[in-house]
Amino acid sequence: MNPAPRRGWCPGLARPMPTGDGLLVRLHPVAGRLTAAQVRAAARAAREGGNGLLDVTARGNLQIRGVTAESHGRVAAILGEAGLGDVRHDGGPQRLTLSAPLAGAHCLAVVAAVEAIGREVPGLPAKTLVAVDDDRGGLGPVEADFLIRVIPESSDADETRGIDAVLSSPLDQREQAPPTLQLALATPSGPLWLAPTPAPTALATLRTLLHGLAASGARRIRALPDSQRDALLADLPPGEPPPGGAPRPAGLHGRALLAELAFGRCDAALLESLAAWCETQGDGHLALTPSRGIALAARDHTVAATLRDAAAAAGLIVDPADPRRAVAACPGAPACASGGTPAQADAPRLATAFAHMAERGATAHVSGCPKGCASPSPAALTLVGRSDGLYGVVLDGNAGTPTDLVLTFGAVLERLESTRITATLDVPSGLRDAFREPA
Repeated sequence: MNPAPRRGWCPGLARPMPTGDGLLVRLHPVAGRLTAAQVRAAARAAREGGNGLLDVTARGNLQIRGVTAESHGRVAAILGEAGLGDVRHDGGPQRLTLSAPLAGAHCLAVVAAVEAIGREVPGLPAKTLVAVDDDRGGLGPVEADFLIRVIPESSDADETRGIDAVLSSPLDQREQAPPTLQLALATPSGPLWLAPTPAPTALATLRTLLHGLAASGARRIRALPDSQRDALLADLPPGEPPPGGAPRPAGLHGRALLAELAFGRCDAALLESLAAWCETQGDGHLALTPSRGIALAARDHTVAATLRDAAAAAGLIVDPADPRRAVAACPGAPACASGGTPAQADAPRLATAFAHMAERGATAHVSGCPKGCASPSPAALTLVGRSDGLYGVVLDGNAGTPTDLVLTFGAVLERLESTRITATLDVPSGLRDAFREPA
């Protein structure tokens, strides 16, 4: 076992990452899909070799916390036997793609093809990401290096059956590729879309672009100088951006349940419950989602409603209006060595105090340090943990934005409470008034 360095590396099974609560082992299932047996194996590894806590990441990966140097071999054996081992050992991305849980079957075929291409490209940066979506998937905005939009020839049965059948389709089932794909590259000013092309042509173009990124030495495609990006795009016709889709909310979608974990965190006991639900009420599978949750396909609509109620009782988020959905939170101290504040523990109280703002569409972020790992995006209110245990307050910014106002967490909650009195004010005005004066 060789722990991974912190910067520029994504931890895996063979190379975990040192954190404040031990080693972090991250699993990268393709399309986020796990069998019930694999879910049980992850729970067992967390219970026997970690501290029993797990996180679902924004890329739909699963990480086990609190592993020790002594227990790592046991964890690796349990997960390796379940087919959850690393797929590459050159420092490249263990999982290259991200797709929405409601995307159609053609998206899964594209995901499988892109993953295969990526494993053939040496030297890819560890954080390289290709987002794959269709007009129904609802992946939403993603900070990816490349984006692929699947354009079906017609709304055939495969594309309209939805997650009910998609979740139960074997990942290695090679279906006929869709006729057309549209690619985009990330740039500092936003995605640069190319013209739609037949799938074989688009995938060949993506292979060339991935080789170009690997040869450039850049960590992300948007960091390429204009001259290098122009060289990669030479002779590739530009296209118009396709319509964007909003992320699918928590709740029932047909007989499929999308449930989010509060702040992305669960424990081994909850994971074992999920495995049991997969087998007794579903099809034996689940998918980890970019919303830091899970997707389950129930046997029928009646069972789906029962499953939703059981998930809610277990503390999962199944209501789109749940205020916890508006708050992003990292593990914070003591789990993360960089954390100056207990962000994960503070997040539920922040969600309660922020609920009236969340009803108006506002978001909040509580970060244990200025890295802002839980969310790089600006939020109406961002709290940035400091080494002295206080929070820097940022309005309409992210964790990297300089802060002037520094408060205790209790003072933050008191000032949020004051905004309930001025309920007629809009969110920016209410927050500016509440956090105007230094403590």
